[in-house]
Amino acid sequence: MTSSNMRSEHKCLTLAAKLTGVAALLHLGCIIFGASWYRFLGAGEQMALLAEQGHWYPTVVTSVITLVLLIWTLYALSGAKVIRPLPFLRVVLAIIAAIFLLRGLGFYWLMPAFPDNSLLFWLISSGICIVLGGLYAFGGWQIRGQNAHH
Repeated sequence: MTSSNMRSEHKCLTLAAKLTGVAALLHLGCIIFGASWYRFLGAGEQMALLAEQGHWYPTVVTSVITLVLLIWTLYALSGAKVIRPLPFLRVVLAIIAAIFLLRGLGFYWLMPAFPDNSLLFWLISSGICIVLGGLYAFGGWQIRGQNAHH
């Protein structure tokens, strides 16, 4: 396999890593810059108000999301062969793809649990999740025949 084939073969996971990394940075921005970022990114007025009040909840929830997104970024980079192989690579990529796709497609059922979030937030974030889920799924499918430890 030529190096250009190898590069094109990993474009989906490379793009997934970049986009997931940006999502992690945006979440980190909410923690650092506070309520205005929570509002701008559509997290809901309740999260913004709690952040303004210095409540622990927005920071903890957003930190967990940031950590998860960073781990997922590492798995995409591993699948793209940018970093060393991570354990259970293909299985984890499939799980990540499923979570993103379920989140993207299931927004209608999630909306009532988060009434502060606008419809625009749900449409944009769900669209992003569907794209990311597709990138992880297709990227994971592309490496299916490869040894997960290479």
